[in-house]
Amino acid sequence: MLHSYVKLDNGGRRHILGGKVKMEETEMRAYRFPTLIAAGFMLLGASVAVAQSYPTKPIRLVVAAATGGTPDILGRIVGQKLYEQTGQAVIVDNRPGATGNIGADVVAKAPPDGYTILMASSVLAISPAFYKKLPFDPLTNLTPVTTVASQAMFLFVHADSPVKSASELIALAKSKPGSLNYASFGNGSPQHVAAELLQIIAGMKLVHVPYKSGGLMVTALISGEVQLMFLGLSPALPHVKAGRLRTIAVASGKRSPTAPDVPTFAEAGVPGLVVGNWFGVLTTGGTPKSVIDKLHAEIVKAVRAPDTTERIAQQDLEVNLSSPAEFAAFFRAEIAKWAKVVSVAGIEPQ
Repeated sequence: MLHSYVKLDNGGRRHILGGKVKMEETEMRAYRFPTLIAAGFMLLGASVAVAQSYPTKPIRLVVAAATGGTPDILGRIVGQKLYEQTGQAVIVDNRPGATGNIGADVVAKAPPDGYTILMASSVLAISPAFYKKLPFDPLTNLTPVTTVASQAMFLFVHADSPVKSASELIALAKSKPGSLNYASFGNGSPQHVAAELLQIIAGMKLVHVPYKSGGLMVTALISGEVQLMFLGLSPALPHVKAGRLRTIAVASGKRSPTAPDVPTFAEAGVPGLVVGNWFGVLTTGGTPKSVIDKLHAEIVKAVRAPDTTERIAQQDLEVNLSSPAEFAAFFRAEIAKWAKVVSVAGIEPQ
């Protein structure tokens, strides 16, 4: 073998002992290059093997919300289908609290192997603006896999309110600064930041009144405790049909297929008010791309199954899938967007 007869002199050159042929360092790279290629193929082969075998054990699906909430229901729908497709159990682990950050922290600190995944909502991108310091970095300690579904948010008022459009609401609020109350799920909720964004765009002042559930928000609006609220259509729809509540506009880029007669804010003369509640799957930062791609493919397959799509629609949700790269770009943009809104609104981080 060549290695048995080569030595290195002080000039960095290699010589074949017992002969007169000299080999410069650049020449020796030619001998090392095939070895490097072989090592590269070995690593690539190992990565492919991991992706092909994944998953080989149960998957832990952390839901950053309480049992019975939309993220929990959506997580169980997707988890059941993943089990049917892969044969591996999907164990739902509810970790509510701290605006979703407790559950996110569990996944952020898990082994980066794709066996701990997070069902998150849009609060994951909002909450960094409300906290001075988080126990994890959402952009580096978590890896987006795919968005799964989205939920349009509508602006509601009491049916007896003189307000029948977004422009009339703005005019009323400006004529009586600080006299109108709005309901939300609490600081850092999509409903909260939607109202804050509306105030910034329209140049008006509202009073924030937080509640613990959508049901309590609806009750507060019907009773007159508050004068408006942003919420998904489903909890309020029975009251709209009964003539107790009125739908003013939808905070999305296009009209909702479930309420096609309701205009968008842009159509109502308030451009830029696009706020939706999205739900997506992320996993631990540093998870191999091959595993991310396999996990993405399985989730997309699960969500696109007709029975899954139907069950998602029953939750007042619209299927909204994306690639890992698309989700990552969207996630970064959402974090930046809400950080700016919170700053302009003058909200002090906790």
